[in-house]
Amino acid sequence: MKRRTFIKRALGGLFTAGIFSAGTYYYAREIEPNRITISNHDIRSDKIPRAFNHFKIVQFSDTHIGFHHSLDKVERLIKKINDQEPDLIVFTGDLIDQPDSFEESEQLGRLLQDLHAPHGKFWVYGNHDHGGYGTDMIKDIMSKGDFSLLKNTHSFIEKDGQAILLLGVDDVILGSPNLSEAMPNESFDESLTILLAHEPDYADTTTKFPIDLQLSGHSHGGQIRFPFLGHFYTPIFAEKYTIGKYQLNQGNLSLFVNRGIGTTRLPFRLFCSPEISSYTLKSS
Repeated sequence: MKRRTFIKRALGGLFTAGIFSAGTYYYAREIEPNRITISNHDIRSDKIPRAFNHFKIVQFSDTHIGFHHSLDKVERLIKKINDQEPDLIVFTGDLIDQPDSFEESEQLGRLLQDLHAPHGKFWVYGNHDHGGYGTDMIKDIMSKGDFSLLKNTHSFIEKDGQAILLLGVDDVILGSPNLSEAMPNESFDESLTILLAHEPDYADTTTKFPIDLQLSGHSHGGQIRFPFLGHFYTPIFAEKYTIGKYQLNQGNLSLFVNRGIGTTRLPFRLFCSPEISSYTLKSS
């Protein structure tokens, strides 16, 4: 190959790589973070009461509002969730990225009121909710949005005289989670038991309790993933269980890790789009 041809092809290759990198940068910053996907899961168990057959639970997580996620995007998110016609809505933490600098709490509380679920809306703290002096502020916003906090406590979800059990624990990193405290003192039927825990790696504690289903977030699925290589980075307590479904405790516990809605640290998503999770209960 002549020297001039080599230089020409080398420069052409560098130019193409530059264009590809610019295109990837634009996609990862402007396109994929706005492409919210709906993940549908059927939950089958003989512990699901007949009254809850086809009962739909919708989970969203890690909105990180304020870090490249505006209230306009929250409005679109609310519409997508309502379009699923959920019976129950759960939020698994990290509402605002930096609570100490957030100035739109009143508007956000009113927006969250527009989420509709006939059997209630529940939430648990994430690490960003406790951080930045946000503990009380986030609680106030969620209360205005008609969400009930599950902080080491539980709620029986009732329908037609039957019930399933929903529990939630405090954040692992900046809170004080206590699943023993969350469990009911009174006896309850062997019906489906669901735990909300922000950090997915808490599942190793959950396996010591009679929990059937754990719903978590926190990991963002890695936020940036590469084909064949997987995620680039996940935070502490999301290093073991990072994305999707896991069967633990000899199959007695199903863990689902939601990829979240927003971004943090870096405003990018690549091969890891935002996610709303929809769980349809199927009585055996």
